[in-house]
Amino acid sequence: MESLHAAPAEQELLDSYSNAVIRAVDLVGPAVVKLEAGQGAGSGFLISSDGLLVTNSHVIQGASHVRVIFSDERSARGEVLGDDADTDLAVVRVAGNQLPHASFGASGAVRVGQIAIAIGNPYGFQATVTSGVVSALGRSLRARSGRLMDDILQTDAALNPGNSGGPLVTSTGEVIGVNTAMIMPAQGLSFAIASNTARFIVSRLLRDGRIRRSYLGIGGSKTPVSRRIVREMGLAVASGVRIETVETPSPASSAGLRARDLVIAFAGKPVTGLDDLQRALTDERIGQPTPISIIREGERLTCVVVPWADRPSDRH
Repeated sequence: MESLHAAPAEQELLDSYSNAVIRAVDLVGPAVVKLEAGQGAGSGFLISSDGLLVTNSHVIQGASHVRVIFSDERSARGEVLGDDADTDLAVVRVAGNQLPHASFGASGAVRVGQIAIAIGNPYGFQATVTSGVVSALGRSLRARSGRLMDDILQTDAALNPGNSGGPLVTSTGEVIGVNTAMIMPAQGLSFAIASNTARFIVSRLLRDGRIRRSYLGIGGSKTPVSRRIVREMGLAVASGVRIETVETPSPASSAGLRARDLVIAFAGKPVTGLDDLQRALTDERIGQPTPISIIREGERLTCVVVPWADRPSDRH
C-alpha cells in the first residue's frame, strides 16, 4: 500500500514553496486594504508610509472619496487623488504615518513560470491569498473604457470579484502587477497591470490628477486595404483607419484631414487600426508636429498634424 505522505525530497520542495509564499504574504499582507465606494468594493495596497495607495479605476467607480479598511480592521476615509479608466488605475490617499506599505518591482524582469501571489478581498473575505505562476507576458486586454491596455501579465493565481486592485507579488514580496480582471468561464486565466505601467501612471496621477494623452479629433474604423494598393504602394500594412468624422476645430481639421481618408501611418509607424493610433497618441506628442500618412482617392499623401492635449470639451 502506497504511503499517503510525501517523500522527503517532495516534502522539502513543498515546504520551500510554502515558506516562499508565507514570507511574501508576511511582507505585503499588512499593506493590502479593502476599499468600499458606493455599492462597490475591491482591494488596494499602500505604496508609501504616509498613506498613498493604488487600486483599480473601476473599484472607485468615479467616487471622490472611499472607505479604506486596513488589515487590522481599522477604517478611514480615503481621498481619490486621480484615476485613469484607460489603464484601470487609481491613486487614493488616506491619513496616516508609518503605515505598512509595499514596493513596486520591475515587471520587465518577470519570467514566465515564476511564482505569482495574489492578495486581496474576494467576495468581502479580507486578506485572502492565492498563488500560482506567471503564465504569459505582454498580453493585451480591453479596459472598461474601450481602450486597449498593453503589457498585461497573465497568471493562474485565482482571482475573484473583490480581488480587483490588489497586488500581484513575487516570492520576495515585490509588487509586479495590479490585479485587474479574470475571465469568468475560464479556469486559470487572470490578469494584472504590469508594475512598470502602474509606476508610470501613478507618478502622472500624483502630478496631474489625470493622464494627459494627445488628441487628433477624428472618429474612424478599421478598414482593409486592397491587395492591389498594398502591392502598388509597397505598404507595410493591409488595413488602416478610415476616417468617418473630423471634429471642428481640431488638430485633424487644421491639418487638412477629411472624412474617407485612410490613415496608414502616424509618426513613422504603421497604423493597422484604432488601437495602433491610440497607442501612438501619448502625452509626448502634445504640441509636436507629427507626420500622418493617408490614402486619399487612390493617392498616398503625408500631412503634418499637431496634436492637442485635450478635447475641446475637456478644457476649462
